[in-house]
Amino acid sequence: MATRILYACARIFLALQKVEKVSKVLLLFKKAILIFRTITFEMKKNILVLTSSPRIGGNTDMLADAFINGAESEGNKVVKFDAARKQISGCKACDKCFSNGSACVFNDDFNQLAMHMEAADTLVIITPMYWFTFPSQIKAAIDKFYAFHVAKRECSIKNAAMIVCAETDDEDEFEGIVSTYKLIAGYEKWNNLGVLLVPNVSGKGDVEHTEGLAKAREFGATL
Repeated sequence: MATRILYACARIFLALQKVEKVSKVLLLFKKAILIFRTITFEMKKNILVLTSSPRIGGNTDMLADAFINGAESEGNKVVKFDAARKQISGCKACDKCFSNGSACVFNDDFNQLAMHMEAADTLVIITPMYWFTFPSQIKAAIDKFYAFHVAKRECSIKNAAMIVCAETDDEDEFEGIVSTYKLIAGYEKWNNLGVLLVPNVSGKGDVEHTEGLAKAREFGATL
C-alpha cells in the first residue's frame, strides 16, 4: 500500500513541475510528503506472531515465515514466539498473577510471552489444528492470557488474526478452532483482522504444494 501511495505522489510531483510558481507548489508538496510519512508510520503495526507446532521447519513454520516476510515488507515490526518450543505449564488457577512482578509466579516461559504481549498491538496466531482445536502447547499459553485479567493489567493488543493449517480438505472441520479463536478475540475486545485456512497439509512441506504460502505472505503484507 505504501509503495502505491509513493508512486502516486511521484506522478503528482512530475505533473507539478509544469505548473507556474513551482517553488510554492514544491513547498506544499514537501508538506504533503511529511504528512504522508507521519500517517504511514502510524499505520505500521507491532506484531506478535504466536506459533505452536513442535515440528521444526514444518508447514506451520513455513506459513509463519511467509506471513512475517509479507508483514515486514510493509515496514511492520514482527516478533515471533514459538510456544511449542518453550516451557509453559498449564494454568494452576492460583490467582497470584503478576504478584511478584512477573506474569506467572511459577516463572515459566509465559513470562517472556507476556512481555511481548505488552509491547505488541497485533497478535497473529499461526497454528496447526489438532483434533479440531488448538494444540496443547499453544493452549497452555492462551490459558495464561487470564493473568492480565486477574491482575487487571492493561494489554496493548488491539488486533488479532489467525492462520491455521490441517490435513483435512473439508473447511467445515475448521469450525471448532475458528469459533474458539473468534470467541477469544471477542472476549478480549480485539479487532479480528481475519482468518486464513490452509487445508490439505499433513506431511512436512506439504504446504509448498498449495497456495498457502503465497496467501500467508499476502495476508502479512495487507494486514
